[in-house]
Amino acid sequence: MASGDERARGETFVLERASQAIDFTTVLLGFASSALIHMGVQAHPESGTVNKDAELAREVLDLLSLLREKTRGNLTMEEERFFDSLLTDLRLKFVEAFPR
Repeated sequence: MASGDERARGETFVLERASQAIDFTTVLLGFASSALIHMGVQAHPESGTVNKDAELAREVLDLLSLLREKTRGNLTMEEERFFDSLLTDLRLKFVEAFPR
């Protein structure tokens, strides 16, 4: 692991996981999990509580939307389909969790 001095100089380091490498889909699933927690669809992993926070859920969806636009044309067909499907599903869950 990098020391504080290395991080201060802006050097990067890689965290290795024993079970599998972190790929783009894993990153997307992490964001999706966060969105679902903020929508109250999924319990918080540490506390076990279920809370709804529309503002935080919206922030995660906005971040994913921005990431989708910035990665358009740079993903595999499979990643493109997965990302589009994930965003659609999360947006529908948001509308269900926070009806107007």
